[in-house]
Amino acid sequence: MGKEVIAGGLPCSRDLRSGFCKENGVYYSKHKPRSIPDEPYLDVVSYVLSPKHRAAEIALIDSSTNQQISYKELPGKIRCVAAGLYRMGIRQGDVVCIVSPNSIHFPVIFLGILSIGAVATTTNPLNTAAEIIKQTRDSKAKLAFAVPELVERVKPTGLPLVVITQESYKHAAHHFITYGELLQSDPCMAPTVKIRQEDTAALLYSSGTTGVSKGVIITHRNVISMVTLLLGVIISESNLNAWEMVSLAVLPMFHVYGLTMLVAGMLAVGATCVVMGRFELEEMLRTFEHYKITFVPLVPPIILALTHHSAVVGKYDLTSVRHVGSGAAPLGKQVAQAFANRFPHIQLLQGYGMTETIGATSVTTGEGYKRYGSAGLLIPNIEAKVIDVDKATPLPPNQKGELCLRGPIIMKGYFSNEEATSSTIDKEGWLHTGDLCYFDEDGFLYVVDRLKELIKYNAYQVAPAELEALLLSHPEILDGAVVPLPDEEVGEIPLAYVVKKANSLLAEQDVINFVAKQVAPYKKVRRVLFIDSIPKSAVGKILRKELVERTTSKL
Repeated sequence: MGKEVIAGGLPCSRDLRSGFCKENGVYYSKHKPRSIPDEPYLDVVSYVLSPKHRAAEIALIDSSTNQQISYKELPGKIRCVAAGLYRMGIRQGDVVCIVSPNSIHFPVIFLGILSIGAVATTTNPLNTAAEIIKQTRDSKAKLAFAVPELVERVKPTGLPLVVITQESYKHAAHHFITYGELLQSDPCMAPTVKIRQEDTAALLYSSGTTGVSKGVIITHRNVISMVTLLLGVIISESNLNAWEMVSLAVLPMFHVYGLTMLVAGMLAVGATCVVMGRFELEEMLRTFEHYKITFVPLVPPIILALTHHSAVVGKYDLTSVRHVGSGAAPLGKQVAQAFANRFPHIQLLQGYGMTETIGATSVTTGEGYKRYGSAGLLIPNIEAKVIDVDKATPLPPNQKGELCLRGPIIMKGYFSNEEATSSTIDKEGWLHTGDLCYFDEDGFLYVVDRLKELIKYNAYQVAPAELEALLLSHPEILDGAVVPLPDEEVGEIPLAYVVKKANSLLAEQDVINFVAKQVAPYKKVRRVLFIDSIPKSAVGKILRKELVERTTSKL
């Protein structure tokens, strides 16, 4: 037990083993605090491109074509994009939407947007036209980037459009500027703007803790802090050498996990990043072998696939892979142990985070990677509380409650939504995650369950409220509720309980097809059970716990 002084001058009996202070109920990181750049006028692009971070010669490689962008070329390409955007009327504070799968052009576009003080908002390329319209309107976007195959889906937004191709592109009814034309801009025409760390860098849409998609305001300071803290502790404590690091970008770059770890993180530490356009198991294995990948952030379904498909995996040499990260969704203890047994030479780094924390707030590093089932220790400079769900009082180690987090990586708030912001971040700066967690006596975090109602399908967030609204729009459905159904491969799938109108002949597949036509593939209802009535509270709230228990007993 160590005695020290905390903010406000109060003494704190911090338990050196767990990091818990019984005087204020706060868990402190057991890692040594790290220095975060404090210059008020520092932006993400300047930080990422800082010469002191440079390690490798090649920044980005396309895994399918071997097209490369060197660190020497990267700043020039970013300035060309910046100059082109400025010529198209984009100014500091304007929002630009990116609708694209992974490519080596994605980081250039993202950083080009940020370099002129504009704000990037990214969207899932699987989203429907209606979902893209909703996001671009909510974010007040002024322009969009889209790959050729998604032009028809983005065109209904009515926004000026840049087609992400370096080849000629012709459209029957419209003339669109291409990314290739943007790269022909004079880099000297890129404007010089003063960007503060507190300025908004990105708006990433998340269903957050309340179930309705909202724009998470991410500042330049948030991104700089995340790269400094997370990558710093991973590299220093997991024996990673940035000079030799070759990472694989198979995670979607539009997601906060891919954006912070790959687009900003890998470039900031000077590693080489090999980019895959989409996930396909055998293609990923070939890429591991061909490019001698050393570090790869993944999600549980891919880790599960690597564990289960021994015959396919065994055909490839994976000895270069030293570290695999797991995030975006819970990784079961049994799956983690099976992976460790299958690949004893690989350190599996598990973490916990959310869009609102701009990535991971805890991670297993060093010997901690053997704590299978744990989300690791708090990263440096991060504080946590575990509060009683009913009384909101802080809890000591090994007691379950809602996890609250505070630190420089916490979002600024939700875009144009003060009510949602104030219900998520309290007056003391604590972000209430809505997750049921506990810390053990050694300070390792364990995520037990989610208090919030979101369904996590293959690391994507699915809001039950959105699907329920669609169900109620069907002429033969009286009522409906959507709950998660555990699934070994994807984590959870949406299961719908449906109350049919009298004499309706509606079948399970009818309901599935009705929803599927209106949402992105990952949001589809996968199972349907018909029921006489939806259990609700006196004030009309769906009693989801009863439905989950009913699901367990029936299935």
